[in-house]
Amino acid sequence: MTRHLRSLLDLSPAETTRVIDLAAEIKADPASCAGALAGKSIAMIFAKQSTRTRISFEVGIHQLGGQALALSSGGGTGMQMGRGESVSDTAKVLSRYVDAIVIRTFGQDQVDELAEHGSVPIVNALTDLYHPCQALADLLTIREHHQKTQGKRLVWVGAGNNVAHSLLLAGPRAGMDVCCCCPPSLPPNAFVYERARTEAAAAGTRVELCSDPVDAVAGADVIYADTWVSMGEEEESARLLRELAPYQVNYALMRAAGDQARFMHCLPAHRGEEVTDAVMDSPQSIVFDQAENRLHAQKALLLLLLGARPWT
Repeated sequence: MTRHLRSLLDLSPAETTRVIDLAAEIKADPASCAGALAGKSIAMIFAKQSTRTRISFEVGIHQLGGQALALSSGGGTGMQMGRGESVSDTAKVLSRYVDAIVIRTFGQDQVDELAEHGSVPIVNALTDLYHPCQALADLLTIREHHQKTQGKRLVWVGAGNNVAHSLLLAGPRAGMDVCCCCPPSLPPNAFVYERARTEAAAAGTRVELCSDPVDAVAGADVIYADTWVSMGEEEESARLLRELAPYQVNYALMRAAGDQARFMHCLPAHRGEEVTDAVMDSPQSIVFDQAENRLHAQKALLLLLLGARPWT
């Protein structure tokens, strides 16, 4: 059966742990998997701009011995999918050429349709609803800095968005509590939040929603922020900046959390908006470890999805 990563809903807790364990092994000994994807070609479709995602996937595929094909879905040099060819037809055609498809796009429906009609693994490299590759790298980073994820508490500070959604789903899979601290007008997706709550109840962890940052971060192991204005939201920037101003992660908020707290951000960061320079550049900040760990987590994921390493 072809496996996909459309969202973290495609991974069980044990499978999530397997990805993180393998990523840690690869990080410690990159030579252990060099050439493991020799002869494999992986298409990477980008409808959104990308720095970390594109570079980490391209470098990772190269280090595994595979071929990365970076494709655009728009513009004069873009794929036909960007000018009218159906997603289902694209999935069927690409499945005849490549061994996996990585896609960074807007609608989650495109990822789901590729998975439905293609015959190779599909990896969601970001949609408006989910960012599962980021969450996997984040779990590896948390484990590195706190020795484990079990029993730890992550507080998301800002609008409910795709990264927040994936972290909500990551919590129950990693034995971690997640609090989503958002303005009441900018909550996480209702389906994702309720699904995360159900999974947390079954896993013995907690998923919460609140709106007071100072109360939320008390005793937190991780404080997590993201840009306030995402791609496609520029017209709403004035409103978003106004509503999110009380949710800035600054020195005072980190002090309210305690010395054990680590600051995380999926980047790019808009310094002076969602986070101050003092926090970004502090010893509590682990944002660049996160960025590096995208490489290791994605290499592990590709090895597992393509059958180069066993899931158990």
